[in-house]
Amino acid sequence: MPWTTIEVEKQDKFYIKDDSNESRIISYKDAIYEALDQSMARDSRVFIMGEGVDDPAGVFGTTKDLHKKYGADRVFDTPIAENSLTGMVTGAAMAGLRPILIHSRMDFLIISLDQLVNHACKWCYMFGGKVKIPLVVRTISARGWGSGAQHSQCVQGMMMNVPGLKIAAPATPYDAKGLLISSIIDNNPVLFVEHRWLYKTMGNVPDNLYSIPFGKGMVRRKGTDVTIVAVSYMVIEALKAAEKLQSENISAEVIDLRTIKPIDEDIIFDSLAKTGKLLITDTGCKTGGVASEIAAIVAEKAFHLLKKPIERVCCPDGPTPASDVLEKAYYQDSESIFKKVLEMMK
Repeated sequence: MPWTTIEVEKQDKFYIKDDSNESRIISYKDAIYEALDQSMARDSRVFIMGEGVDDPAGVFGTTKDLHKKYGADRVFDTPIAENSLTGMVTGAAMAGLRPILIHSRMDFLIISLDQLVNHACKWCYMFGGKVKIPLVVRTISARGWGSGAQHSQCVQGMMMNVPGLKIAAPATPYDAKGLLISSIIDNNPVLFVEHRWLYKTMGNVPDNLYSIPFGKGMVRRKGTDVTIVAVSYMVIEALKAAEKLQSENISAEVIDLRTIKPIDEDIIFDSLAKTGKLLITDTGCKTGGVASEIAAIVAEKAFHLLKKPIERVCCPDGPTPASDVLEKAYYQDSESIFKKVLEMMK
C-alpha cells in the first residue's frame, strides 16, 4: 500500500500565460534546462555540481545529458556532504568561477548553512566589496507521496533572514528561465527555490537568452475586491481560487512576487489601494515565514490602505506528516484560499 494517495505532480500541463509574446510552449523543467545550457555555452566559467546531476534522470530532467555536452569537469556528481559542497563552490566563486550547486531537497540545505550564511553571504561585506561571490544554489521543495517531516520542508522564510542573500521563487516556465539566467550572471549568492509540482507546468518561453530583474513582481490576474499575494507553487492555487471566487461575484487580484528577497513592495501597495483587502499564501509554515514578512511590510508602510485584517494561508506550524490523511489536512490549496477569502468578504 502506498504511503499516500496524493498525486506526485498534480498540476501536470497547468498553463499560465506570461508576459512573453513567444508562441513556443515548454515545461518548467525544460525552461530550467535551457537556462543552464545557454548559460554554460555563453560562459565557460559556469559549472554545475550536486547530487545526481549526471544521473540519467538529470534532477527531474533539468540537467539531463549536460555532462555529455560540457564534460565531467563542468557537470559532475558529488557525495552527500552539503556543508562541504557549499564551501567548495563558495571558494570557486571567490576565485572567479560561477558555480551552480544543486541541493535536490531543501531540507538538506539546512546542513550547509554555516558555509552559506557565515561565509558566502558575508564575504563581500567583510572584504569591503573587493570580493564577489557569484554563486547559485538551486534547491527543491518537495510535497506529497509520504515524504514526511525530513524530506518535504519549505524553509525559504528562514533564509529571508540572511543578509547578502537573494532569493528567487519562480512559478512559471518563463520566470524559471529568466530568473535563473539573472541568478547566474549576478555577482551575489542567490538561492533559487523550485517546487517539484511545478516541473511539468507549461508556459510561453523564448528560445533566446533573456533575464528578469529581481524585485519585480507580476499581476497574474486583475481584480478589484481582494488582493492575493502568492509565492512559488501557491500562485497556481491562487489562480484556481480566483477563478472559483469569480462565480461568487468576487474579483480577486493575484500577484506573483517572483522573488522574495528583494520583495516588490510597490506592486502590493498599488493593488491594495484598489482592493483594501490582503491575503498572502506561501508554501512554508505560518510563523516567521514569507507571509509573515509581507504582512509586516504592509502593516508598517501601507496600513492606511487596509479595510480588513491581513489574512494568511500557509502550512500549519508542525512537522510535515507522512500519513495520507494528515497530508491532505496539512497542505493548503485553492479551496483553503477560497474559503478564507469568503470569510474576509463578510
